[in-house]
Amino acid sequence: MKNLWNQPHQVAIEVENDECRVRNMMRPLGIEQFNIIDIRGSTTGSIRHLVELAPEQAKKVPKHVLMKTFEGVSALRKSASWIECKGCTVCNTIVSHGAFLISGISTRGSVISYSFLTPNFDAYKAIISTLEKRKFKVRLLKVGKAESRTGILTEKQQRILWIALQAGYFDYPKRTDSTELAGRLGISPATLTEITRRGIRRLLSNHFKP
Repeated sequence: MKNLWNQPHQVAIEVENDECRVRNMMRPLGIEQFNIIDIRGSTTGSIRHLVELAPEQAKKVPKHVLMKTFEGVSALRKSASWIECKGCTVCNTIVSHGAFLISGISTRGSVISYSFLTPNFDAYKAIISTLEKRKFKVRLLKVGKAESRTGILTEKQQRILWIALQAGYFDYPKRTDSTELAGRLGISPATLTEITRRGIRRLLSNHFKP
């Protein structure tokens, strides 16, 4: 397979997003702040949102809209629930360019802060350009690519492990599994496993060296 993630970038933006279906679903329940920690397309054409909520917030959400709930996903003992609904322009744009969402945090009013990984710089530019053409007010907070700090890992190991970490591959519960992550990276699951295994071994060997 062709590796599609040769120059991954991490991007953070603020968007005035009145279209956000999750926001419009939460506001009548009195939930003004929430964190979307993953978005995925589905076979039905809708978007699945993994939403992190405090326990008292999760109790307010009707059970029929929750696909699956994971308890205690963070140090604050919050829960995360998959909610499937029609995606807004922002979510659809991010998903359509092969990006991984790290977080989508409601901050004030209709403003949502999005942090995501893109396969390359062109994908980042395409996402921003599409949103601006759709008349969204976008404020760029950060854009940058992974850079080695130790020189312990090979370039490929560093890139794959950084993407895996940011995409939630090492989280509990995992926000992405080896099959999905490998598919997005354009490599086989076996190759992904071997690269991560060798990279982690290098890191551990360096950490515990005498």
